[in-house]
Amino acid sequence: MNKSSLTAIWDQMRQKYGVYLRVLEALPDDKVNATLIDGMRTPAELVAHTSEGIVRDFAQGVARGEIAEPRPESEAAAGIDSKDDLIAFAKQSWQEADAAIAEVGDDELSRMVKTPWNFELPGRTAIHVLNDEFMHHRGQLYVYLRACGAEPPFIWSYEENGPGFAPNA
Repeated sequence: MNKSSLTAIWDQMRQKYGVYLRVLEALPDDKVNATLIDGMRTPAELVAHTSEGIVRDFAQGVARGEIAEPRPESEAAAGIDSKDDLIAFAKQSWQEADAAIAEVGDDELSRMVKTPWNFELPGRTAIHVLNDEFMHHRGQLYVYLRACGAEPPFIWSYEENGPGFAPNA
């Protein structure tokens, strides 16, 4: 992977994130902090983990050469009390991740990135992990929506994304 391919991968990630934001919009407001499925995170905790702990932290980690220790999800989600809070949190995390990726070049993609899990990985691999983990957790949110009786957006309906997340934005 080089900067050119990262640009294409990140553009696709931006569009996937737009669908993710629409998933959050479909979540009933009264379910943001509900335990929807026993043994799983609340939607607010899952968004804190996904938006901050994966998307933002991995992007910033590739840019600086070290992924930060993630905040506990309960702490990160503590200020998320409504669907509007949830969406604002996700958008802020995206803006911070996007700014970090803008700083990543070929050198950052090829160097080793320290992690808080006692191993290192190349920056290019961290970008792939970011994408895989994001899609995994977005899928969990689809399950949450169905558990609430809500209809999730079509997985590839990028053209329905909001400003900044639609194709060719």
